[in-house]
Amino acid sequence: MDKLIFISNDDGYDAEGVKQLAEIAREYGDVFVVAPDGARSGASMSISSYTPVRNQFIRQEEGSEKRGSLTVWACTGTPNDCTKMAFEKLLPRRPDLVLGGINHGDNCAVNAHYSGTMSIALEGCIKHVPSIAFSSGRTAVDADFSYMKEYVRKILDWVLTEGLPLEVCLNVNIPDATPLKGLKICKMGLGDWHEEWQERDHPRGGKYYWIAGYYAPHDEHDKESDTWAYEHGYVAVTPLQLDMTAYGVMEKMKGLIVER
Repeated sequence: MDKLIFISNDDGYDAEGVKQLAEIAREYGDVFVVAPDGARSGASMSISSYTPVRNQFIRQEEGSEKRGSLTVWACTGTPNDCTKMAFEKLLPRRPDLVLGGINHGDNCAVNAHYSGTMSIALEGCIKHVPSIAFSSGRTAVDADFSYMKEYVRKILDWVLTEGLPLEVCLNVNIPDATPLKGLKICKMGLGDWHEEWQERDHPRGGKYYWIAGYYAPHDEHDKESDTWAYEHGYVAVTPLQLDMTAYGVMEKMKGLIVER
């Protein structure tokens, strides 16, 4: 087994999602996990600019002819810190594949922009390594993700065989549905959040706030969107790209060009 697969997440190195994804990935090669030492949900692409970051070696398991080895490190930083740290300081060599997840909760539609799990795939993409983020509708701490193994393997097989274009990664969202209806290739859904802050009275005076709210999709009836596929029991696979340029608007704005 000559493949090296890097994995991180935003739920912490000891979360069921990352442990179960690592077990599947060991079927394909050696697995190297560098994940946060605690929950970092919603961390997006953030990095630790003002605080130092430390790493802690957790464990190592030997591999066999049919099963890759497993190395696990915990990091005090964000998921993006973990990925950067792994590439520069911890990995024995450049990995063949970068995986984020399995996230406890979906990252459909524009929520991918907030996702720490998605940041791992995006950072891997920046480093020109094929990258995939996996998220599930199951949110329980002890969630069993075995129901999605067939589709995780199917996607891993395809990416390791076909590869991905430079600057493109995959956002995979798998609903909590059994049986799953199948797999769809989707576009990113659109929507926004409402009532995002819950206000409370602080016992020592003043107010404090918990972020909460509810998400309202704009395209819940669009069968091409990841939101529709996910809500209707399908594995939603969305190719995302680093280049966020709105090329059509560039054309419209050419009248603003000034050259001196």
